[in-house]
Amino acid sequence: MAESARSTTQRAKAASLLLGPAFVAAIAYVDPGNVASNISAGAQFGYLLVWVIVMANVMAGLVQFLSAKLGLVTGMSLPEAVRDKASRPVRLAYWGQAETVAMATDLAEVMGGAIALNLLFGLPLLVGGVITGVVSMGLLLVQDRGGQKPFERVIIGLLAIIAVGFVASVVISPPSAAGTIGGLLPKFDGTESVLLAAAMIGATVMPHAVYLHSGLARDRHGHPEAGPLRTRLLRVTRYDVGIAMVLAGTVNMAMLLMAANTLRGKEIETLEDAHAAVGDALGPIAALLLAIGLLASGLASTSVGAYAGAMIMQGLLRRHIPLLVRRVITLVPALAILAAGIDPTRALIISQVVLSFGIPFALIPLVRFTSDRALMGADVNHRVTTALAWLVAAIISVLNVALIYLTITG
Repeated sequence: MAESARSTTQRAKAASLLLGPAFVAAIAYVDPGNVASNISAGAQFGYLLVWVIVMANVMAGLVQFLSAKLGLVTGMSLPEAVRDKASRPVRLAYWGQAETVAMATDLAEVMGGAIALNLLFGLPLLVGGVITGVVSMGLLLVQDRGGQKPFERVIIGLLAIIAVGFVASVVISPPSAAGTIGGLLPKFDGTESVLLAAAMIGATVMPHAVYLHSGLARDRHGHPEAGPLRTRLLRVTRYDVGIAMVLAGTVNMAMLLMAANTLRGKEIETLEDAHAAVGDALGPIAALLLAIGLLASGLASTSVGAYAGAMIMQGLLRRHIPLLVRRVITLVPALAILAAGIDPTRALIISQVVLSFGIPFALIPLVRFTSDRALMGADVNHRVTTALAWLVAAIISVLNVALIYLTITG
């Protein structure tokens, strides 16, 4: 009995050492865009959109697993798979939209870091944006020189800080259990609630995380031949994605529940408003932890976004640009917007609209490739999985079209 327990523990420990890629991808699910949309949803509609958090997280889990599976089974990242199937003009056009999405992603993340530094230290937004960019360069140096595993550890550490920062308010002032359970029933309350639901999903399923996870899984685990090793790695990957998505979903849920419980009915138009309202309602410690969580979110997500951008360019164009150069390229538009004095919260909203354009370009090829038996062999999607994946791609694409339309006409 003792020998069996020891063997089980050893297997669990060995499996835990294979976890990590999904936690890096999961940073995209708790970035400043999520903070803005989730807090807005809770402040305006209370517990109404709790179900959106759950649905978005379940859909994200399926998408991220398929991305990781593509990398493990084919030995290609999603951008490389697109490159192999597309003509040169299509590749260039595809890269153009992916590059635009990467810059929009970086805009939201640098804005989040700049706002957090302003809240914590009173720094001007432009200075905060520069500091966010410089620190993210340091994080990228960890990956560039130390490899993927040390980078994963740093990102997981920042993810833990994010979790503490946003979950603390819910622990200090627990939300209504009845309200939370009632919010699990899918419903809307007018056009604005539809807009926020679309923004929440758009901020959750991020194109660059879909592209990145395929490369992360491949680079971490290699490209094993069909057999017991690949089967084991795919099983571990399911756990990796499941645990990471539960953690990200818990953080997102905490954001919404905190706002529903603490900020409902208050005039919350910016992240600064939310920070001040939390301080008034729950005290300075809760407000401080929220700002620290936002800062960790901005720093981690902008580093992961730059990493994804480099992988996308290399995969589609076979052009390698050093990560630090890549960091500067995507940082410039964000700093330009901060220097121009544009309202950061408005810029965050616009960035989510731009991201919405890129989601179908990531999801449709992913589902197509993972359901192709010639490409995936015995690990091709089950027909039920394929049907669910196409349904997820359709729902997310339609909601993001709605987000674009409602934002433009609203």
